Order: sequence, then C-alpha cells, then structure tokens
Amino acid sequence: MNSYSWPTRFIPLALLACLAGATCAADNSKAVYDDPKKAAEDPDFAIQGEYAGESVGEKKTKLGAQIVALGNGKFLGVGYVGGLPGDGWTKEGEKPMRSEGQLKDGQVLFVGDDHNAVLKDGVITVTNKSDGQLFGTLKKIERKSPTLGAKPPQGAVILFDGKTNDFKEGNSKVTADGLLTQGVTSKTTFDDFTLHIEFRLPFQPGARGQGRGNSGLYMQSRYETQMLDSFGLEGKHNECGGIYSIKDPDVNMCYPPLTWQTYDVDFTAAKFDADGKKIANAKMTVKHNGVIVHKDVELPKATTAAPVKEGPEPGPIYLQNHGNPVRYRNIWVVPK
Repeated sequence: MNSYSWPTRFIPLALLACLAGATCAADNSKAVYDDPKKAAEDPDFAIQGEYAGESVGEKKTKLGAQIVALGNGKFLGVGYVGGLPGDGWTKEGEKPMRSEGQLKDGQVLFVGDDHNAVLKDGVITVTNKSDGQLFGTLKKIERKSPTLGAKPPQGAVILFDGKTNDFKEGNSKVTADGLLTQGVTSKTTFDDFTLHIEFRLPFQPGARGQGRGNSGLYMQSRYETQMLDSFGLEGKHNECGGIYSIKDPDVNMCYPPLTWQTYDVDFTAAKFDADGKKIANAKMTVKHNGVIVHKDVELPKATTAAPVKEGPEPGPIYLQNHGNPVRYRNIWVVPK
C-alpha cells in the first residue's frame, strides 16, 4: 500500500494543550493498543480526540478541533472553522489549520500567527494573539455513528454477530471478548447487496501512514473501501473511507482510534455479457459513520492486489489483514 506523508507545515491557528498534572508518556513509539482500557494507561490517549464549540460574539461560528497523538508526547492539532467533519465542515469550507507540538511541563504548545489556545480539563480556550481576548471555547466530545448497533432486517445474511460466524474456518478468529479479527473471507458469496459493518481501529501513536491501523473491506473480494487510522488527515483514497486507488472520500469521517465506526454500503456488481465481456462497471454508495462519503461511484477496476479478479461470478466479503489488530462486529448483508 502507498505511504502517506503526514502534514508538518506551520499554520495560523495555535493550539496550547494543557492537562493539569500531566507528564510526558514513556516511550510509546512502538505501542499497539487494541483495547481502550489498556490504551487509557497511556497519557497521550487521554489528550487525543475531538473537541467542539463556537466562537464568541454576535455572529457565533461553530469550531472543531481534532488532536492526533503522534507518540512520545507529540501531537498534531487540526482546527476547523464551521464545525467538525460531518458536523458543519466540508471540503468546500475553510481549509483546516494544522500544526504539531510537543508535550512539555504538562502542556503542548503550538505558536501561530493569529490565535493561542489552552486545553485544560477537556476544554480548549482560544484567544486572539493580538489582544488576548477570548475567541472561542471547545469541549472534548465523543461522537457515535448513528448506524451503530443497526439490526439486520428480514432476509439479511448474518456474517458475524458474536454467535453466528459465516467466515471460513481456519481463517476466522474470535477474541476472548467476542470480536472478529482481521484477515477473513466469508463463506457466502454475493452479487448486488447492501452491507453493514462495525470496526475498531487500534491506537498506534508511533505508527504512520499505511502502518497505522490498516485493513480494508472488500466487496466481492474485488473492490476495497479502505480502513485506516486516518483520524485528522486530509481524506485520500488510501485513507479511511477512500475507495482504494479509485476515489477520495467526500469528507474524512474517521473517528479517533479505538472508537467503534461503521460502514454502510450499497453495492451493485459489474455486469458481463454471455462472452464474459464487461458491459457495466460495478458501483457503490458508502456511508462512513452515517455520512455519505461516496454516492453511486463507478468502479472501473478491481483494487490493486484484490484476492479475486473482476468477473461475472458472485464474490465473498473479505476483511484484509495488513498486520494491524483491527476488530469487527455486527456484520450483515442483504442480497438484492
């Protein structure tokens, strides 16, 4: 898979993140957490996450921030004017403001041209750099996908729900707490369908690019919607929500690592004539955490390294193993 160069350029918005009594974490550059309880022991995990609020004054504007842990007390701060992605901000809106900082003496300092901000006790207080006046405040929040826990309708094929497991024997693994692991292929094959899946990406603060919580959902084992910890990134085809090698998501809806996320997919298979010649491309609509990130997108080719080549035969659902501990639950498909 392609690598990704993380943004490091300096930007106008400044974020000053302070946690009362916080100290720099021990070396976590190689840490891999697949359980929120274990991750909570890492001080960086408490700082990372999403923050939402608004500016002061008569014309209040929604503000959003995403704080991304980069390991060893380093953080990427991403500021949004208009709200968080999926909650006001879109790609057509004002460009997100990004910079990095290092945890030191209980605070992470990002110095910008226009603003300073202090994060303390889960609240970011933003002030104007010119006069020190309050610009706005943001509080830490935890968003949940509106389709989380969606129940399979009548006629659905249950692929995995903790009891039913339709994935191939010998390939399928279930954790002690009843979650499915990566690298599995369904026994049942499908043509046209709708699909629901819930997935949880690991917390790997020292990892970057395609080495950070990587997996993928393959329709018919041919066409991949990428799974990756791309929280706070720009939203590319090889990031979470992207159709790998084909299209960027309309908005990056990736939640922080170890948050349960959802894909809801409406898939139409490619069509072939009697001689096996393709006469219509496959296409799909994808909702990521309840937000449409692809609408009726044509898929002119199978994903690079897809387990199954394009063809008229139905294909299974495949969850890619890229060496990272991604977890899944509540997977079902409704054939059309």
